[in-house]
Amino acid sequence: MRKIWLSIAAVVILVIATAAYPLPWLVIRDGPQWRFAFPGWEGTTFTLRWMHSVEKEDWEEWFAVTEGDVIEITGTRFKTFGAGVPSRAGNETHLEDGWVVMTGIDRAVDPLAVQAAVEEHYRLIFAGHVIPLSRGDPPPILTFSILRVPLWQVLPALVRPWLS
Repeated sequence: MRKIWLSIAAVVILVIATAAYPLPWLVIRDGPQWRFAFPGWEGTTFTLRWMHSVEKEDWEEWFAVTEGDVIEITGTRFKTFGAGVPSRAGNETHLEDGWVVMTGIDRAVDPLAVQAAVEEHYRLIFAGHVIPLSRGDPPPILTFSILRVPLWQVLPALVRPWLS
């Protein structure tokens, strides 16, 4: 019986320690509200995809969490050049399946702010899952950042994408 109680106590202590220890989270806020949260370890990657308001074509930007919990844009892809689009960025620009692809940008964009307009159909792609970001009018300004906080603090934002 004593072994059972010791095992239960060890599990409880482990759960409390895990829930209380600060871990890195990719937190997406809509103003002060934590809208979504995802694991944000160094090396974590995610994509933002939206429809360009003029060309009506999807555009993607790729991001990674780097050393020091910094979000960097690593690359982008789009269908056509237009006003305000650089002719090259990063280390390489090439065509791939009808897309202009720019890689090796590796520029810090932390925190990352995005105005997720409904008309532009903003989506987050994380671990192969597509999560809609756009909603309502006026469009939300979402802020992406890496925060080190305990699991209990991010739990509502962590489960929200899977309940939507």
